[in-house]
Amino acid sequence: MRVLVIGGGQNAEHEVSLASAAAVAGALRAGGHDVSEATISTEGVWRVPGQPDAATVVASLTAVLPLLGEVDVVFPAVHGPLGEDGALAAVCALAGVRVVGSGPRAGAIGMDKWATKLVARAAGIRIASGRVVDAAAIGDAEFDGPVVVKPVSAGSSYGVGLVRSEDELAAALREAARFDHRILVEEVVRGREIDVAVIREAGGVRWAAPPLEIETVGLFDTATKYDGSARFTVPAALTPVEHSTLTRAALTMFDALGCAGVARMDFFLTGDGPILNEVNTMPGLTAASQVPRMFAAAGVSYVDLVDRLVRAAEVPGR
Repeated sequence: MRVLVIGGGQNAEHEVSLASAAAVAGALRAGGHDVSEATISTEGVWRVPGQPDAATVVASLTAVLPLLGEVDVVFPAVHGPLGEDGALAAVCALAGVRVVGSGPRAGAIGMDKWATKLVARAAGIRIASGRVVDAAAIGDAEFDGPVVVKPVSAGSSYGVGLVRSEDELAAALREAARFDHRILVEEVVRGREIDVAVIREAGGVRWAAPPLEIETVGLFDTATKYDGSARFTVPAALTPVEHSTLTRAALTMFDALGCAGVARMDFFLTGDGPILNEVNTMPGLTAASQVPRMFAAAGVSYVDLVDRLVRAAEVPGR
């Protein structure tokens, strides 16, 4: 198949996305696909190898649009805002091009941690209690015990902080506000961190890979996510009941959001069962990322995984 892989993006996850896109492109070529690539700079300029750089964002987008008519599938390996949030899926929907992953609606809701939690609660899945603070109201925010502060729409744990005392709150809110003017303030949840990846195959069958456990000292923030100090165990050591409950919750969220392709559901496993932390509709996709590790534990190689995603691609909204 002719596949256009898009990487980069206009957010803090730019470098992570470049790594995902490069790995995806390599795996697709190894699987026999005809791959072309495009990169979005942090300023929003689209670049295609072999083509001259455009002078403006609009000119670069105009120049890359014909590529959409020359491929069978678009693989938007762009994490975070203006990528994972459904923006690129919307472009493909308007162009009538098949795209890997969730459509505009699921991407937009999944990127918004507050909206995701509202959907989870409506679907009967437990969430941590919390509230949204606007960046303009940071000075009015009250401290009501240890909390986790995070941007409503950001990934890779950018802007996430653990606040233990009142004098730490303002600084944590300001840091989160660097990534989104809406800030989520949540109670601290004590539990094991368990990820579950769900894939929707061609034909509509969806299933969950063996869950993965993240083991780290303290908060699983951006630094521990990428410095190698976190330990990933897959399959996670779970009882049959825990495994069944987590898998059922992950599939429920996947369906409630209307996800497609692959999505990663992150939970805290407590003594009273799972609590949803967040959803990633375009998670990290290098061979060493959590999702490929989980599918490898199910006997699905990295090359096979990206091949399955391409073959399951659809035109959003159709």
